Amino acid sequence: MQGGYAGSILYIDLTTGKVLKEKLEGNLAKAFVGGKGFIAKLLYDLLEPGLDPLSPENLLVFATGPLNGTIPPYGNKNVVGAKSPLTGLYMDSYFSGGFGAELKFAGYDALVIRGKATKPTYIFIDDSEIKLLDASHIWGKTTHETYNIIRRDVGDPTVKIVCIGPAGENLVRFACIDADVHRQAGRCGGGAVMGSKNLKAIAVRGSGEIEVADLDKLIKLAKEFSEVLKKTPDTNSYSIFGTAAAVPFANEEALWPYRNWQDQVCDKAVDEYSGETQKERVWIKDRSGYGCTMLCEKVAIITKGPYRGSVVHGAEYETVAMLGTNCGYSDLNSLLQANLLCDSLGLDTISTGSVISFAMECYENGILSKEDFGGLDPKFGNFNALQELIHMIAYRRGIGDVLAEGVRRASQKIGKGSERYAVEIKGLEVPAWGVRGAPAMALQYVTTDRGGCHQRGWPILYEVTGKDPEGREIERLSTEGKAACCKWDQDYTSAMGTLVQCDLTRFGVDPRYFYEALSFATGYEMGFKDFMMVGERIWNLIRLINLREGLTKKDEERMPARFCEEPLPSGPARGHYISKSDLKRMLAEYYRLRGWDAEGKPSQRKLAELGLNGY
Repeated sequence: MQGGYAGSILYIDLTTGKVLKEKLEGNLAKAFVGGKGFIAKLLYDLLEPGLDPLSPENLLVFATGPLNGTIPPYGNKNVVGAKSPLTGLYMDSYFSGGFGAELKFAGYDALVIRGKATKPTYIFIDDSEIKLLDASHIWGKTTHETYNIIRRDVGDPTVKIVCIGPAGENLVRFACIDADVHRQAGRCGGGAVMGSKNLKAIAVRGSGEIEVADLDKLIKLAKEFSEVLKKTPDTNSYSIFGTAAAVPFANEEALWPYRNWQDQVCDKAVDEYSGETQKERVWIKDRSGYGCTMLCEKVAIITKGPYRGSVVHGAEYETVAMLGTNCGYSDLNSLLQANLLCDSLGLDTISTGSVISFAMECYENGILSKEDFGGLDPKFGNFNALQELIHMIAYRRGIGDVLAEGVRRASQKIGKGSERYAVEIKGLEVPAWGVRGAPAMALQYVTTDRGGCHQRGWPILYEVTGKDPEGREIERLSTEGKAACCKWDQDYTSAMGTLVQCDLTRFGVDPRYFYEALSFATGYEMGFKDFMMVGERIWNLIRLINLREGLTKKDEERMPARFCEEPLPSGPARGHYISKSDLKRMLAEYYRLRGWDAEGKPSQRKLAELGLNGY
């Protein structure tokens, strides 16, 4: 086996209890590298098209990359994939913590889970020993309680754990998977997939080591890379102020969500939620994630209210935006309480904030009544109502049962014109980066592999600076050149996903720190063009998965009404919106650059070029 890999894939069938270990084939590793690539290949090969994502036949795949478990700051993330219960499409979701590295130390590059246990169960992987254990005593427990109980059960406070909270057990379609306390695989509903399998948690303990092809060169590169991260303005700002460092920028550029995206500017956000404010008021400790040298994780303490004295990690940029001003309020301590509730109950903060702000706008426009909310008065800015709605969603009580289906399904069920207020793309609630003044980001959202997502590319960077990835000039509000920006960014982030490398480490950093690390770890010779082709190969394979799941061009021509019909009311792009004709124009150019036909299907020539003959 090449360097950087443990050498095997572990398969567990929860229905039969059967465990199978297979050798990791070198051809799979060379073509798909790891992480996102392994998930795409395994789902393409093994997932039955058209199945219900909450059925036992859905697969849950945890995959590592060749840099996991090697040398910081490399391979510092984890990734899980499945068919999403929220979108019905391919999903993968990244999270921090040592789970992936520990899985490799136990001897496995990927873990594939299918079936459904007859009762609540958790998996304990202890090197070569695999146990399916009774989880009845932790079913119903919060994520934080679950960690403590499992570590006591196995007698090891250092065991690495992923688990779900009540939201996952109750099949909330945007339930997340929690990892090592306060870190989440948040998007697309992986927690609901675990819950549908009666799988409460997975604990792993490994004692092995990972060999690499050229240790000396990898160590030297890692040291250089760590110094670069400290000196690069973009990455250094995250070390000082966390992801909330982006709050002032987003507000100044009119990209920030306010009251379910009615506006994209809210100056109170900067005053209350910026990294500077949080650092001054609530942060008590800086931390690095597992295998990382950036101190972007911030430990906060709640200083007021019923949760006073509680500790929470964050609050991250997306959380303060979507649970904060998008729901109409800007109080830091209240926000931290909402953050803590979502973490402990196992809810994705982006989707939770989006679906609650949608419900609030429906209420204020008379589509939903106080009776629909069980007597609550869920106006924008009512934190008590927001807090109660978080509980109602997690336990599917009252209106929470409808909202737990996600914005798209909730709007379809409520009707009465509520669809206009549903801000989602391909079924996934849009994150906290507005698009009415950023056409490339609009194109990014509609073409991403898992629905509206900012982590498959962030072309806002090029629009704001006026330079595309190749250094060519572009205009912010023009549609020209935006398809090329999206394609480049998507291929690059797709390649990065095979390493399971943190997104934040790539901004302003030479790509050689990634493809050279891959070469030194595995022994495969990898240049920049090779690295980008790996990303493009995986992007196209996932495209084939989504097409067979029913994705059509019409799905990518559709934007939320708020973005394509309502002009931006303030900020530097005031009066601008993304017209349907603009979107179609960019989409046609994007398909052409990708080598896809007019309906968005990869041509046989393109597939052959990428080594996907016969797919």
